[in-house]
Formats: sequence, C-alpha cells, structure tokens
Amino acid sequence: MVPRELIDTAQIPGGDAMTLYRRGADFMIVVDRNELMSTRMNGSEEALGTMACARVSGVAAPRVLIGGYGMGFTLRAVLGVVGVRAEVVVAELVPQILAWARGPMADVADGCLDDPRVRVFEGDVAEAILAPEGGYDAILLDVDNGPDGLVRAENNRLYAPRGLSAARAALRPGGVLAIWSAAPDARFVTRLKAAGFLVDEVAVKARQNGKGPRHVIWFATRG
Repeated sequence: MVPRELIDTAQIPGGDAMTLYRRGADFMIVVDRNELMSTRMNGSEEALGTMACARVSGVAAPRVLIGGYGMGFTLRAVLGVVGVRAEVVVAELVPQILAWARGPMADVADGCLDDPRVRVFEGDVAEAILAPEGGYDAILLDVDNGPDGLVRAENNRLYAPRGLSAARAALRPGGVLAIWSAAPDARFVTRLKAAGFLVDEVAVKARQNGKGPRHVIWFATRG
C-alpha cells in the first residue's frame, strides 16, 4: 500500500486542526480523524453544483454563492454549466485551503479560482449571506458533513431557523439554497419547510462512476 504523506495542517477558526494528506495521486482533507473530502470521491460535490444550477438555468446572468471551496469540485462544476455572464462568489474561511489550491493541489484546481467569473470572499459564508448586496440565485453549502457544525460549532447558525431565514432573504424569488449532507435528516427537512422553502431531497452517489456511499443534497427553493 502506498503510504499516506502529510502535506500541511491548518487551524480552523473556532474549530479543530484540518490536515491535508496525499497518497499517490490522491489528496484527502481530514479533521479529527474524519475524512471530510478526497479526490477519490467527488461525484456528489459536482452534483451539488450542476443540479443547483439546473434549477436556476432560466436566469441569464446568475449570481451564485458557494461555501466553502473545499477541493474545488463544486466550483468547477458550476463554472462548467453557467454562462459567461455569471458571477460566482466563493466563501472560504480557512486561508490555507486557498493556498493549497494554488500550491500542492494546483493540478486539481485547474485554475478555477482565477476564472474571471469568480470572486473569492475570504471569511465565513454566513457573513457572505448577510452581505448587503445579496441577490443570489443559488446558495450552495458544503461546509460540514451535514446540517450541524461538525467542522466548527459556529456553523450551527447556518442550519438554525435564523440562519435559514437569512439565506432565504439573500435569495432572489425562485432562488435555491442547496445543502450537501453525508446522510438524511428528517428534522432538518422540517426546519427548511418551516423557514418557507419548498424542499426537494435528492440522493446522489459519492463517486462519478456511481459506486460508493450515497450522499444527500437538499434543494430548498424560495417561492
């Protein structure tokens, strides 16, 4: 077996350490022994981007917020389906993740952060949601393994009623809040509906080849 190589460690503000490993050609990011993401399983992250954008495909110049960058799979998927007039805001709390994208993972990133349609917001996605310009057609959240603050306790506010109301207010009519999760959560679906969203829960495979575990994406539409 090819040994796992430690590349770098970053501190999550208000959370634990985040570690980047490489095994052969594959990368993985681990927090407290939990593998948050890897280059081996990216199908559901890409689905988050393509399926959310499909729901707002009628918008000529969509404005999309992605939180956070991760390994860039969702961002690249979005850029592949939105037109040249789109604006894509990427909110990333951990500066080292962006440094990894431009450093050891540059081949994986494939220059997506330098796309002229992309604007990087270095900070909490909750603050980007509350920014006065608002007016998003889609907000895509993949900052935890589900609707709870696994990575940092402060992320819980994203999934609480007040956070969901803020996300709804930041969306244009017909806009979509898309949230990635490792598993279903019926109570969270109830919370989304109570916040005034129309909810569609979709199960997607973790790998592009259709193998591996199933993940869940909630598409919550503002009426």
